[in-house]
Amino acid sequence: MAKLKSSLLLLMALVVASMDYKGSAAIQYIVGESKGWTVPQNPSFYDWWSRFHTFKINDVLVFNFTNGVYNVAEVTKEAYTNCDGRNPISLQTTSPARFTISNAANHYYICTIGQNCMHSQKLAIKVSTVDNNLSAMSLH
Repeated sequence: MAKLKSSLLLLMALVVASMDYKGSAAIQYIVGESKGWTVPQNPSFYDWWSRFHTFKINDVLVFNFTNGVYNVAEVTKEAYTNCDGRNPISLQTTSPARFTISNAANHYYICTIGQNCMHSQKLAIKVSTVDNNLSAMSLH
């Protein structure tokens, strides 16, 4: 009986160790990956990029860009839609710019320099309310 318990405990430990468990640790996302934060050649680039990620509270968005040429502002949905950077929620002008997702609302980011936003240098993300623990476990 003791041998069976030991075997079961070992099996359970191996199963847990083999899981791709992310826990509730925050994930850092590099916006645009290797392209960084720039005016994209494809107008839907940042829309496409955001759809392939699941953002959660406490995750961090990192915007890499050329200082003085680009910036990044978190703005309201209306400001995002209209490319209006006059009253940003937050504005960062030095790269790398880091934004920590602090709530489950949708978040909107634009470049306020020149016509960059009008040329699709803007990002909208949806934040998932599913706990990382639950989503990691449901995949296995």
